[in-house]
Amino acid sequence: MAGRDHGGGVDAAMARYGGARADWLDLSTGINPEPYPVSVETSAWTSLPDTDALERLLGAARAFWRVPPEAAIVAAPGASALIAQIPFLVPPDRVSIPERTYNEHAASFRHAGWEIGENAPAAVIVHPNNPDGTLYPAPNAPFTVIDESFCDVTPGESHIAEATRPGRLILKSFGKFWGLAGLRLGFAMGDPALIAALSARLGPWAVPGPALEIGARALEDTAWAEATRARLGRDAARLDGLLEAHGARVLGGTSLFRLCDVAGALEVQDVLARHRILIRCFPYSRTWLRLGLPPADGWDRLERALGTAGGAIRAGEAGRGSAVPSS
Repeated sequence: MAGRDHGGGVDAAMARYGGARADWLDLSTGINPEPYPVSVETSAWTSLPDTDALERLLGAARAFWRVPPEAAIVAAPGASALIAQIPFLVPPDRVSIPERTYNEHAASFRHAGWEIGENAPAAVIVHPNNPDGTLYPAPNAPFTVIDESFCDVTPGESHIAEATRPGRLILKSFGKFWGLAGLRLGFAMGDPALIAALSARLGPWAVPGPALEIGARALEDTAWAEATRARLGRDAARLDGLLEAHGARVLGGTSLFRLCDVAGALEVQDVLARHRILIRCFPYSRTWLRLGLPPADGWDRLERALGTAGGAIRAGEAGRGSAVPSS
């Protein structure tokens, strides 16, 4: 983990800028700020996870994501746990991964002895991409990983049909759309041989009882999902308007996060941090900022902070679009 760039990290922001955790508004991630309501039976905490609970979760996941019956599925303690294991499923070779995307994929493949390059026998895409929201066609590499951690806001764009092809894995993250990142729940679906190998690497009881119960209930609640997509769409449009009103240029994203271009990303990040608002910069761009959606009581606070950052947003227009090498 050392040296990898991620959202989150309120503790580090507190150490630099002060304040208590409750003072901070964390907009550095793409996590739904209005999470699925949680309640858990006591037995889920006190017993080892049982087969019936796991089968209910996997059945709900199959139904929600319309997983083809020919594809296998496995649940894990977060999509990151799957990302760390996937490169070990086949002998290391060369893998194609877009440069500006979620960096754990490249880090995990390198750790497993792979080289990152073009025209490779393996390919990874994040679809829609983090941070710019790009929707990619499905790769044709013999070993293909499609990370759909943010695709629940646009289910019609899913490449789930690819799960029937040999050598294919589709990843789903539960924490982002349902706003329960701390639950640590993720899924892989696809080639039965690859899923069996992933399951063996994860071992027994990979998903705790509370996650099995909450995940199944949430995946079965399709009315909540539909209402949430509509709300996220409205809030993303509102955030775009707010950013543009203060001089930022919106580049894209999803309805869980927005990517914008400003004159000085680090300066804007610093100004907002002094207002106890954490946003995301990237090591490969001096001008890109990513903001998640604020909670209902955070909009006015964000607007006031952006007002004080106006000079940093607008200054030095000629420098927009400049970039530094990816780290």
